[in-house]
Order: sequence, then structure tokens, then C-alpha cells
Amino acid sequence: MRNQAGTTSMKRRHFIKGVGAVAAASAVPGLAAKGESLSILVMGGTGFIGPPAVRALRDAGHQLTLFNRGKTNPGLFTDLELIKGDRLTEDIQQLRGQRWDVVVDTAAYVPRAVNTLMAQLDKDRLEQYVIVSTLSVYANFGTPGIDESAAKETLADPESEDVNQYYGALKFACEEAARAAIPGKVLTVRPGMIVGPGDRTDRFTYWPVRVARGGRVLAPGAPADSIQTIDCRDLAAFISRCVGNRTLGEFNATSDAGVTFGDVLSACRRVANPDAEIVWVPHDFLMEQGVNEWVDLPFWVHPEGELGGAWTVNTQRATAAGLRHRPIGDTVADLYAWWLEQPEERRARLRAGMSAEREAEVLAAWGRRADG
Repeated sequence: MRNQAGTTSMKRRHFIKGVGAVAAASAVPGLAAKGESLSILVMGGTGFIGPPAVRALRDAGHQLTLFNRGKTNPGLFTDLELIKGDRLTEDIQQLRGQRWDVVVDTAAYVPRAVNTLMAQLDKDRLEQYVIVSTLSVYANFGTPGIDESAAKETLADPESEDVNQYYGALKFACEEAARAAIPGKVLTVRPGMIVGPGDRTDRFTYWPVRVARGGRVLAPGAPADSIQTIDCRDLAAFISRCVGNRTLGEFNATSDAGVTFGDVLSACRRVANPDAEIVWVPHDFLMEQGVNEWVDLPFWVHPEGELGGAWTVNTQRATAAGLRHRPIGDTVADLYAWWLEQPEERRARLRAGMSAEREAEVLAAWGRRADG
């Protein structure tokens, strides 16, 4: 049996790597009028959340420049200006002296990335810096109803850039670096679990793909258990709306309470395989069997465990600022359609979730318990 402390640390680390007194939302003094086309520098722009963000901003009529390494989806956005480089090297100096109204930063993982960027830009011209952070900045997910004022993760070693070990703490350090560099001009968006077409982690994808395989599908807990996600396209629309409205402050960007695990798996059955049999297995039994929260069954957390508040995050501020969500069934359908378009070698092995053999073992054990 695994050491309990080690298992707890592992579960939190996997969860944290998966997911962002509060400043009030306000208008920025001196900004161009709402609706006017802005010059926007997008840091990144071609990964998972980058493309929908770029499309949303472009569709809103803004003039975009991308800065990235040109390695991820290099064929995208050939109509836009690209400054090619690695922001953590001298490449960032290509931005020196250039002027933008807004920076949308989807790719800051260590505070040095923010500080070196800010050192190049005309901060007097810069009207808004949008940093895409994460709910993982919060220190305690055992408490329900986390809002933007909750305690944050901090770095044990301020010099560390170990993103695998300190993902949440480093993202919060990035936020702090941004607020220090251009106080009063920062919009901090803290997404929850981002899902939808283009997701390379396969975490949410595990569920429609597993249901498509059919048979008896191991489902954790009960159908009424809550789950919170955000579709990458809804996140992009929120970012674009906040840019257009000149919104500042800090926002938890994930779905409102109300979507359940049962909703997700019902959508998976409608989309992928109506004949699949969903077998709901209680949380405590899964724990007894050594099934790991989040790792073995993506998006599963024990409601009374250290991650028990993960799906009850307070989103009132973001909702008031215009965050909207498409139905979970639409996300599942679009994600599964995207998955089916991937090359066969990509679909041959999921990057998340338990093996068929392990699932069968747990289901068999539950069957013996139920029969007994």
C-alpha cells in the first residue's frame, strides 16, 4: 500500500497541474472607447486555449500580433503577424520599443516570464494586461465555495522555477509580478478545468471515449455529484468580452454549480454509445480498492477529502462580468467529434484514466460486494 502522505501529495499535484481583499471590476481610466479596435499582443496563441482566444479577439475586430516559438500548430493564423521566439531567452528583446494597447498572456508559468516581458514594453501605452492564471493558485480545496479572496499557494523556494512541483504557487507569483509591474491595469483570469476540442491531456476525453467502448463503465460516486469545467471556447469568449469591456480584477472562470457527473455521462451516452451501462460505485469503496482520485478516474474527487471543494468554486464575479457557458452536452459532442478526427496513432492510447483491466477488477470487486 502506498504511503498515505505520498498518495495525498500526488493526488493534489496531479489536480493542481490540471487547473487559477479582491479588486473590484472597473473601467481603466484613459482607455479607448469600448468597441474600438485595439492592438493586442498575444503571448502564445497556438496551444489549447490560445486558438479560440485568438479567434474571439480577431472576430471582435482587434489587430493581433502573436509571440510564440512557432512549434505548436505552426500552420495556424498565417494571416496574423508572428514574432517568433522563446520568451525566456534573448528572443524577447524583439518586443523592445514596440507598442500595444493590450497584452493577452496565455503562456506565463514563471514570474521571470512576466518580468522580462514587462521590461520590453511601453507600459505607459499599455492599457490592460490579461494574464491567464489558474484556480490552482488556491491553497485549500477542502473548503467549499472558494472565492477570489481565498488563501493562495506560496513558493517555499522563491528562486524555484520547477513548474511540475510548484505549478499553482508559480502561477500566483506570475500574477503578483504582473500587478507589481503595471498596477491597476491587470485582469487576472483563473480558469478551472479547461475542456473541449483540442485538449491534449485526455482527462475529460477519457469519459466519452470510455463510454464509446461500451460495456459496464465504472463511474465514481453518484450521478448527483457536482463537477465544474470550462469549455475552452467559453473561456476565450470571456477573455474577449473582458478586453472589450476594459474589465480589471481577479475572476474565477469555471462553470457555475449545477452540472453533475450524471449530466456528463448521460451526454457521453447520447453522443458516443447509448448502450453503455453506467455503474455508479461509492466513493468510499473506490478508496478501499486503492483507486486514486483524479488520476485513475479523471475529474473524480472524494467530496469529504482534501479536494472536496474543487467543484464548488464561487464564480459569481465572473458571471457578473459576462462569463457564459454552453450546455455540457455540446462540449461533450464537440470534443468527441474532434477526437474522432485525430490520427489513428493518436487515438490508440489515452493519456489519462485507468486501464480496461484495472477497471474490470474494481467492477468485479464491487459486484461481489453488492451480491454479498
